[in-house]
Amino acid sequence: MRTFIFIISFLAVALFLGFMSAQYTYSPILFQSLVALVIFAVAFINIEWGLYILIFSMLLSPEIMAGSTKGGSLERGVTLRLEDFLLIIIAFSWFAKNAVHKELGLILRTPLNRPILFYMLACIISTGFGIMAGRVHAKTGFFFVLKYFEYMVVFFMMVNHVENLEQVNRFLMCLFLTCFAVSIVGMLQIPGGGRVSAPFEGETGEPNTLGGYLVFIGMVAAGLFLKAQTLKTKQLLAVLILAIIPPFLFTQSRSSYLALIPACLVLALMSEKRVIAVSMILIFLTISPFLLPAAVKNRILFTIKQPEESGQITVAGVRVDTSTSARLISWKEATRDWVKHPLVGFGVTGYGFVDAQFPRILAETGVLGLSAFIYLLYSIFKLTIMTLKEVKTPYLTGLTTGFLAGYVGLIFHSIGANTFIIVRIMEPFWFFAGIIAVLPQLEARETSRLKA
Repeated sequence: MRTFIFIISFLAVALFLGFMSAQYTYSPILFQSLVALVIFAVAFINIEWGLYILIFSMLLSPEIMAGSTKGGSLERGVTLRLEDFLLIIIAFSWFAKNAVHKELGLILRTPLNRPILFYMLACIISTGFGIMAGRVHAKTGFFFVLKYFEYMVVFFMMVNHVENLEQVNRFLMCLFLTCFAVSIVGMLQIPGGGRVSAPFEGETGEPNTLGGYLVFIGMVAAGLFLKAQTLKTKQLLAVLILAIIPPFLFTQSRSSYLALIPACLVLALMSEKRVIAVSMILIFLTISPFLLPAAVKNRILFTIKQPEESGQITVAGVRVDTSTSARLISWKEATRDWVKHPLVGFGVTGYGFVDAQFPRILAETGVLGLSAFIYLLYSIFKLTIMTLKEVKTPYLTGLTTGFLAGYVGLIFHSIGANTFIIVRIMEPFWFFAGIIAVLPQLEARETSRLKA
């Protein structure tokens, strides 16, 4: 039956495209609409195909300037990417399919449903008050709040769609292939000098975003490597990890370097030979000044050795560079100004740009939003620990351990970036979070199948 529906749908789309091409000349809008229609049809027939398309678009899609918007936190402008549109199309297809087949169920109950809802409501309420008070431009606030939550749709699609461990393996392969491709592109940028960033990042690029993404995916791969039971699997994961290292180093992202340390420590503490693993990390940190590339060492030392310029501040008697100074000043201002609207904040985009997650959430959504966000972070941590206790298969234990290490790394990364609202980091993160949420059920289902 499914094959019959696919053939009929394919023929219908083909006939429609042929008719339209014969009647009209080329139009970018018409072409984009037809592509969207095809993706919608593909995802409607099989949501898994749509998710594969989304995975490869996460880091390999171009950005599009969304035009001028108004708001205090928009100093870097507003951009949309292909995966933004793909996610909307695939999500609508998912909603439509659930409307037709009500037995599928729209949202599976997980320990994260309530924390996600609380955080969403906090952002909506804060932004609503900001719009009414004139602090937030309505259109800008609406689209930014919508963009904040688009990656959470990935989580709900995953927990409702994944049915077996074979699917998990296919998704992991696609996610790792995407990371490998991004790493190769990053390595090709190194000889040109400058900081490495992800493909299609525009003129300036976002090395900090790429650094956070590579820390997270690298930790997941490392967790699987530690528990892999076949030589082939270990070799493939080793190739991926080795491919990640050069572009990661040459992002010259100090937030990412910081994130790597606690992430590795978590991975070491969760390993069977934790004393040896932690000792090796400490030894590497000690001798790293002799091993790291000059560009990396210079970038780290630049924090305290930048020539004196206006805008620098002194911390504990040490003068820090202008970039770090600007961050620290914005943190101080955000924590100072939030008392003007302590409960709901200024609203999303209602406050000036703050390049750090927690001060930004405090300023934009107040105590209400920050409490909801911390509750969400805690719930993710608790869910991961519960999964780690329940799964028995070494492969799944490695996946969960790697996710936990990467998650801790992202929390530290958010000290110097808006990590948890960066789509290129959060889409892969919530993809994996959806997998982690259903791993115990999938393992139990697989065990029952093998016993039958």
